[in-house]
Amino acid sequence: MIILDNISKSFNNTQAVKDISLTVNTGEIFGIVGPNGAGKTTTIKMMTGLLTPDEGNILLGKYDIVKEPIKAKSILGYVPDKAFLYEKLTAREFLIFISSIYGIPKSEALSRIDEMLELFGIKDVEDELIESFSQGMRQRLLFASALIHRPEALLIDEPFMGLDPFGVKMLKGVIKDLSSKGVTIFLATHSLHIAEELCNRVGFINKGSIISIKTRDEISEVKGGLEGLFMEIGN
Repeated sequence: MIILDNISKSFNNTQAVKDISLTVNTGEIFGIVGPNGAGKTTTIKMMTGLLTPDEGNILLGKYDIVKEPIKAKSILGYVPDKAFLYEKLTAREFLIFISSIYGIPKSEALSRIDEMLELFGIKDVEDELIESFSQGMRQRLLFASALIHRPEALLIDEPFMGLDPFGVKMLKGVIKDLSSKGVTIFLATHSLHIAEELCNRVGFINKGSIISIKTRDEISEVKGGLEGLFMEIGN
């Protein structure tokens, strides 16, 4: 469902991502972990089309994100690490706006909006201005907006930032449910515990390169799990 074919990206002669190639299968939850500045966010931004690879190709489904950006983005949901939301809109107004961008018919959009508001536990604040929202509520709204068009692939950068324990539990359930329904999920996280719990496979990135990819079973065989493996690879 997602194919990265030898992608690279540099900024001011500094290579942020170097020759990454991997395939994420339909319905798989693939996690990428690594230290700050390792290339996680740059990789995801290239997958969304926000950045253009210097080399290589990225396919979302059958669409090349550079050559067919509109078609590729039509099947993609994206939750960035830093949310940009229209502060002077209410939660419902914001979701109506996002629905219009994707060309969802009004009657269908209203039904989906109600579904997303209920799913993410923000129905009771749907008519409040976003500027009054906590970080956790903003994160929930961001997820709702990313899923409103029922994407086939979901890219998430630090998904649990700002969420309380209840929100974390709820979001884990949403991610697992999406995967079971065939949505392909690519997530970047600092939390080794969350990556170990959610992901079918985990890729370790450092200095812009994927240095290892391990399955859940392979991780479970290592003493200390993902944390032990991370330390082992780092050494």
